[in-house]
Parts: sequence; structure tokens; C-alpha cells
Amino acid sequence: MRRFKKIVLSGVLAVLGLLVLLVVLLAGSVAVDALAGGGRVAALINTSIPGPEGRTVGAYVARPAGEGPFPAVIMLHEFWGLKAEIVEKAEALAAEGYVVVAPDLYRGQTTAWLPRAIYLAVTVAEPQVLGDLDPVFAWLQEQSAVDPQRIVVMGFCYGGGKALQYSLKNPNLAGTGVFYGALESDPALLSRLPGPLLGVFGAEDQAPSPERVAAFQAGLEAAGVEHEVKIYEGVGHAFVTDMAAVRRGGPPGEAWQQLVGWLQRVTR
Repeated sequence: MRRFKKIVLSGVLAVLGLLVLLVVLLAGSVAVDALAGGGRVAALINTSIPGPEGRTVGAYVARPAGEGPFPAVIMLHEFWGLKAEIVEKAEALAAEGYVVVAPDLYRGQTTAWLPRAIYLAVTVAEPQVLGDLDPVFAWLQEQSAVDPQRIVVMGFCYGGGKALQYSLKNPNLAGTGVFYGALESDPALLSRLPGPLLGVFGAEDQAPSPERVAAFQAGLEAAGVEHEVKIYEGVGHAFVTDMAAVRRGGPPGEAWQQLVGWLQRVTR
């Protein structure tokens, strides 16, 4: 019996040792990835927007040809942070006639490493993110090339949820676009939305699930919010990956065209 207990204890200690080692390695990988994050973001940012307390909000700004005034889109990135795929999407919308601002919500960090992305999404406080969006919105209102009455916020994944939350606190937005982000279903909250809402989701997604999307849509209907919500079959989370996927067609291409059409109706 004692021999058996020793074997069990040794096994438990070995498992605990492996878990500790994995935690240490994971923490180390996150720290190493953080060292390179700032450089990757700096390479994408082309505009510094004056922010609170003397600091600036870095952003990529894409502009259409001509003098305007144009409608504008604040485009919020996924939980990876500001990446080239978002820059591509910003340029694609600019070609449709929008001034597009893609702010760096992580203040200098981006990643392609999943543990680091999760860490950033969890540790970057939402009040900080929403607070950084206020000067972005104010900056757009001051631009001669922008119509201040036609500014929309939209985002993908992490950014979709933040776009919804920002719309709930900014009554001057013209509309809200949510691509598979965290949702609300309380009609009392959703009634604060200042304009029409676009929601794009995947049928095979669980974050949010189709059931969660249905509750969201029911909340919008109860709140009397004009909305256009579609669940695309055969795809899961984050299916509008980049413009190459959009150009190939299928659900990514259809969802992008839905966004373009919705923006035209909301801002023109």
C-alpha cells in the first residue's frame, strides 16, 4: 500500500512539475513576444492623435482621393492588436469613399502569438480602450475632409465588442458595425445605441454562439434599434480574415459587401 501511495505521489508531483514548467514557459514566451510588439505597431502607424493627459493615440489613417467632406469609419482591430490585415481593410474602405481610422487600442503592442493575444485582451482595461476612442472621434470631427455627422464605429472580434460598448456611450455616432464581437442583450442598454447597427456572425462560432446572437437580435428588436443582423452558414469565428479572403468570395466576400452596402445606406 505504501509503495502504491509513493507511486501516486510521485505521479502527482511529476504532473505538478510539468504544469509549473508549462506556466513558466508560457509566461516567458509572452514576455519575449512583448519585446517585439512595439516595433511591429510603429511600422503600421502613420498618425498620432492628441489624447488625454498629454499622450497620443497611434493610428493608421486611410483617406480617399478628393477633398470631401467624406463619411468616416473608426475601425477597431481584433484581439491580436493592430496588424497589416486591418490596414488592408482600412485602405479598402477608403477606396469606397471613407476616411478610415484604425487606432492602436493596445498602446504599442501587437502579436501573432495566441497566449499573448489573450493576455492583452484580458489585461488592457476597457475604460482605457473606450477612453482612447474619445480623442479619435473628436479628431475626426475636426478634420475638414470629414462630415462630423457621418462617423461610424465598427470592429472585428475583440474590436466588434469594443465598438458596441463605445456606441453605448457616444450618442453622436451615425452607426455601429459588429463583426462577431462580445454582445449585449438587455433592451434597456441597447436602446442607447445612437444609430443603425450591423451584425455579422458565423453559424459555427461559439464566441458568440448563434443562440447568443439570437438573444442580441431580440434585444435590439425590443429596444427599437434599427438593425441588420446576418449569420453566415459554414463559417466560424473571425472568418473575414483579410482582403485576399474577401476577394476570393464566399462568406468573407459576401460579408464585406454587406458592410459596404450598409455603410452606404447609413452614411449617405
